[in-house]
Amino acid sequence: MALSHRFLLAIILSSTLPHTASAYECSAKSGITTVPLLELYTSEGCSSCPPADKWLSELPYGPGKLTALAFHVDYWNYIGWKDRFSKAEYTARQRRTAAFNHSGFVYTPQFVLNGHDLRQWNNTQLDNRIKAQLKSAPRANLTLHISDQANGLALSANAQILSAGDGIDSEMVIAVYENKLISKINAGENNGRELRHDYVVQKLFGPYRMRRNNEFSENITLGAEWIKRDAGAAVFVQNAHSGEVLQSLQLPFCR
Repeated sequence: MALSHRFLLAIILSSTLPHTASAYECSAKSGITTVPLLELYTSEGCSSCPPADKWLSELPYGPGKLTALAFHVDYWNYIGWKDRFSKAEYTARQRRTAAFNHSGFVYTPQFVLNGHDLRQWNNTQLDNRIKAQLKSAPRANLTLHISDQANGLALSANAQILSAGDGIDSEMVIAVYENKLISKINAGENNGRELRHDYVVQKLFGPYRMRRNNEFSENITLGAEWIKRDAGAAVFVQNAHSGEVLQSLQLPFCR
């Protein structure tokens, strides 16, 4: 009887966790609930950002409940410390998000939940928002798959919009992120500090507008160095006019 219980547990786990098919092949698929997307806009040159970075790293949610990403912006680089993770395209994304929210300025640290500004970030508020979101039926189906190939890793993402009305105005975005990153700062507002980061977006692909059949797929090749990194990928679909996130999916790379 004990053996049969273990067998049943193995079946349950295999149906709820990302599937691992070989030495380096794993995949994930969105489920019957909507998983919210939490974006942090931050910078190593911002003295008020480290607490936000720490809060994001310590959130007690797995990929099935929350998709977390940290975008390092570049407009703090002028004060003496250039953030090695910052990119102009992340600043552009933040400014576009500000426009969605009818705001004329950007700031750090800023949390954005499902396309909307989250000014008072704390565990209780976020937990309530996640629970409410998980009750919503998904408006898109998403899949992620990654496997090794001769020259690195092959990443494929697919989005299928479930409502014809959403499909017209929707776009898909893919992010590749990395965890457990450490920087020793020797200039700027954080001079002398050691900063630790998780969910740092290293590569961003898209946005890709949905095709007429309300579906879009994209294949990406990553270098072989990503095999050994503590990293992952996320895909999400948002409304191109409001920034509202219809569905998100996060997949830690096979380890």
